[in-house]
Amino acid sequence: MLVPQFADVKAVYFDLDDTLCGYWDAAKIGLKKAFEDHPEHGFTPEELLKEWSIAFRGFVETIGKTHWYEKYCESGEVTRVELMRRTLERLNIFDEELAYRLSHTYHVERQAALELFPEAIEVLEALKKDYPLGIITNGPADIQRQELQKLNITPYFDHIFVEGEHKIGKPDERIFRMAEQSVGLQPHEILFVGNSYGHDIKPSQAYGWRTCWIRRPSDVAPSSSSGRPDELPESSIPPDLTITNLLELLS
Repeated sequence: MLVPQFADVKAVYFDLDDTLCGYWDAAKIGLKKAFEDHPEHGFTPEELLKEWSIAFRGFVETIGKTHWYEKYCESGEVTRVELMRRTLERLNIFDEELAYRLSHTYHVERQAALELFPEAIEVLEALKKDYPLGIITNGPADIQRQELQKLNITPYFDHIFVEGEHKIGKPDERIFRMAEQSVGLQPHEILFVGNSYGHDIKPSQAYGWRTCWIRRPSDVAPSSSSGRPDELPESSIPPDLTITNLLELLS
């Protein structure tokens, strides 16, 4: 059962990356391995990671407004290689083939390192007995489906909405309304569990959903400039529940 303040909840939707699985932890392992395995660029892994982080932040800010978005939705490879190309370019290295090899190693090693958080299966099994479950996840269609397959959690979910498959993602209202229609419920009858305040919690609140913000100490992107998990922005509405472990959802 969910905690008492969620007594009116009749369905639960989850984010995927860094909510159910440790995506950023896997990404850090993949990047480190990629930069170590291809030393011909002449820079240390730490130097490459610094430039990758800068390139990443710049790319993410513009990707949804450019021709890259359609490519990103369909395949993670194209934009992943482009990000490595931009990283190398910042160091005055112009080598398309090296960018591809770095990208490939990063992808392979990241996928190999991706794991569910230890409590995820226990929580999904418990909730599945009483609630329809769903996922709303941002990211390329192929990558998100590969993650779900590797983690072997698809059977737990009645509905899965992937940004790349619909060409819309969080925080776009349309993806939330599609999720509502899939379970035939009113907004206040759905709980969203996610790790991102901006993409998960804030839009869920705006669209009338109940919210649970999971904040793990490990939830720090390799591109983070602060090295710390996100804080609740000033003057923001707190989520209905804030947790550090998914088991806290269960009473």
